[in-house]
Amino acid sequence: MFDKILIANRGEIAVRIIRTCKEMGIRTVAIHSDIDAEALHVKLADEAHCVGPAEAAQSYLNMKTILNVAEASGAQAIHPGYGFLAENPDFAEMCEQRGIAFIGPPSRCMYKAKPKHKARQLMSLINIPVAPGSGEAIEDSTEKGWKQALEVATTIGFPVVVKPTGTGGGIGMVVAKDGDQLKNAIEYAEKRGKRAFGISAFYIEKFLPGIRHVEFQVLADRKGNVIHLGDRDCSIQRRFQKLVEETPCPVMTPFLRMKMAVAAMEIARALQYVNAMTVEFLYSPETQEFYFNEINSRLQVEHCITELVTRVDIVKQQIKIAAGEQLGYTQDDIRFGTHAIECRINAEDPLHDFRPSSGTISRLRFPHGLGVRIDEGVYEGYEVPFYYDSLLVKLAAWGKTRDEAIGRMRRAINEMVVEGIQTTLPFHRTVMDDEQFQKGQYTTAFVEEQEILGKLKHRSQHK
Repeated sequence: MFDKILIANRGEIAVRIIRTCKEMGIRTVAIHSDIDAEALHVKLADEAHCVGPAEAAQSYLNMKTILNVAEASGAQAIHPGYGFLAENPDFAEMCEQRGIAFIGPPSRCMYKAKPKHKARQLMSLINIPVAPGSGEAIEDSTEKGWKQALEVATTIGFPVVVKPTGTGGGIGMVVAKDGDQLKNAIEYAEKRGKRAFGISAFYIEKFLPGIRHVEFQVLADRKGNVIHLGDRDCSIQRRFQKLVEETPCPVMTPFLRMKMAVAAMEIARALQYVNAMTVEFLYSPETQEFYFNEINSRLQVEHCITELVTRVDIVKQQIKIAAGEQLGYTQDDIRFGTHAIECRINAEDPLHDFRPSSGTISRLRFPHGLGVRIDEGVYEGYEVPFYYDSLLVKLAAWGKTRDEAIGRMRRAINEMVVEGIQTTLPFHRTVMDDEQFQKGQYTTAFVEEQEILGKLKHRSQHK
């Protein structure tokens, strides 16, 4: 087992990893940019090192500097969390070359699944259904690339969604309803993909309306043991960015759940995968069909609700697997039966197009009590910077039933207080109060179809 781990991340996920390391008796090394010197993860780690100025490219994405800090501090392993370097096969390979354990999949696994169009090709080989779309990546938006894109879109029919091949988490994805929108979507996807991951290539898929976004959490060790920890429904989204997640999906049948779980584990075996992985599917309740969406070769933001219902510490399992240990569970050991919901509390103003909100948190009160979990990266008096992801806190609630979980989440949202900046708390309050959400009858178009932002504005005007 490792004696010391460097966490190549910041915010709530760095705090969450540090907490598990402390429980395991492992010393932790935090990294931070110059403006993050007073961040919570820095305060909780056993030691901390500045890796550069505020811009992520010069600090949290500076692979050579981070590796040098790991070696100088005596860290035997690096946990990348999610975002930043978590799905960068080049970084995983650099760790391997320096003899530092990467707490995630080996680089060879990542190279099979990244860029994302390669994963689509693999699914076709192992008979996992994929949505109609590009067989190959389209390299750029030059005249040749534009003609390729238009040919694919015309063949499969509009609307289509343009997806950068190198990104994850919905970054850069755009829907196009006709040729004019397609050109703009391509330019945007190309620009975002290059800026976020240095890859300008993209691919095109048929846009599927009326679908649910359902994913399965998988764990695999070096001995070939593979298990799943159930599904998560991540359909409450805005512009392909997840806002609310729950487990299990409230509209899936046991048979379909089994089919999707088997498919997820087949994908892990086809990749010869090691460590934690999430397989995302697009599911049509109307047709009872599902399609592969993408592979997330890392820890997911929403992993904590899976931990609540299975009582499996996924980060602990990641660390043990990276250290060469076998999984501590078989599939028969995993028990389901409760329900959990997560709300992402971001430093954004939902009344003004989710505009980022930076500044000092002048007052902070977290909810507590039975069935509530807080994963936070902030504290009262903390200065929220505008350079990074806006996620402040993950608020999770669980119950024996979905109704009980919703009731606890509503109570927790009403108890929570954040002053000094704008947050998405009012948005989540409106979602939890929505009758359609309470029935579990929603799709990825829920926010627009239920006019959640309009309801939120109406509530704010009549306080």
